[in-house]
Amino acid sequence: MALALGTIYLVWGSTYLAIRVTDRTMPPLLMSSVRFLIAGTALYAFASRGRPRPTLRQWGAAAIVGAALLAIGNGGVAWAETRLESGLAALMVAIIPLWFALMDRAFFGRRLSSTAIAGLVVGFAGVALLVRPGGGGDILAMLALVGTTAAWAGGSLYARGAALPESPLLSASMQMLAASAFLGIAGLARGETRGIHADSFSTKPVIAFVYLVLVGSLIAFSAYAWLLKNVRISVVSTYAFVNPVVAVALGTVFLNEKISWSTIAAGAAIVVAVVLIVTARMPKKQQVVQVSEPLKAAA
Repeated sequence: MALALGTIYLVWGSTYLAIRVTDRTMPPLLMSSVRFLIAGTALYAFASRGRPRPTLRQWGAAAIVGAALLAIGNGGVAWAETRLESGLAALMVAIIPLWFALMDRAFFGRRLSSTAIAGLVVGFAGVALLVRPGGGGDILAMLALVGTTAAWAGGSLYARGAALPESPLLSASMQMLAASAFLGIAGLARGETRGIHADSFSTKPVIAFVYLVLVGSLIAFSAYAWLLKNVRISVVSTYAFVNPVVAVALGTVFLNEKISWSTIAAGAAIVVAVVLIVTARMPKKQQVVQVSEPLKAAA
C-alpha cells in the first residue's frame, strides 16, 4: 500500500509538468489517445496471460470507468493545460476528494461529519477564488476542470462495485483501451489532426510523452487501480493534497511558472479542505450502523 500510494503521490504530481510540455506541440486529446493505446495494449498483453477472456459485461464496466477517469478526467486535464499553467491545473484537480464526499452523501447516503462539511465549504470557497474573473487563469478551462474532477470521482466510486476483472492490472488495461477509443474519436471530431506537424516530435515533447506512457500510465494508473480494490477510498484520495505541491514545485523550477498570492491562498484553502475531509470521522450513528451490519450478516 505504501509503495502504491507513494507512486501516485509523486508520479501524478509530475505528470502535470509532462502534460504541459507535450501540450506545447502535440494536440491534447489525440496525444492522450495514443498514450493510453500504447500503455493499455502493453499492459493487456501482460495482464491477460493465463486468464479467461474478459466478458462483455466486464468490458462495459471498464468502458464506463475508463470514460470517466481517463477520457473525461485525464483528457480534460490535457486540454485544460493548453490554457492553464500546470501548477494551477493541479490545484483545481485537488478538489477531487470534495466530490468524493458529496457523491458519497448523495448516492450512497453516507452522512458527513461537521468537520467534513467545514472542509467542503472551505474547499469550494478556494475554488471560487480561483475561478473568479481576474483570478489569474482561463475561466473556461478551470470550469472544465471542475467537471472533469467530478467525472473522476464518480468513476472511482462506480469502480468500487463495478463488474470489473479481479486483476487490477487487467482492469486498468481495459480502461485505458476504452479511453483511447473515446479520446481518439473526440480528437478527430475537434480536427486535432491539423495540429500534428514535424515540431510535434521534437526531443522534449517526445521525452515527456514517453514518461506519460511508461510512468504515468503503466505504473501509476495500475497502482491506482490496485488501491481502489484494496484500500479505503478516503486513504486513496490523500494523493490529492500531495500532487499539487509536487506539480507547483516542478512547474516553478522547470517552466518558470509564477503563482500569485490569491492562487496560493486558494490552493491553501483547497489543501486544508482535503485534509479536513480525508481525516474527518464519520458520525457516530453511521459508525454503529457500519459495525452492526457485518454482525447481522454473520448471524
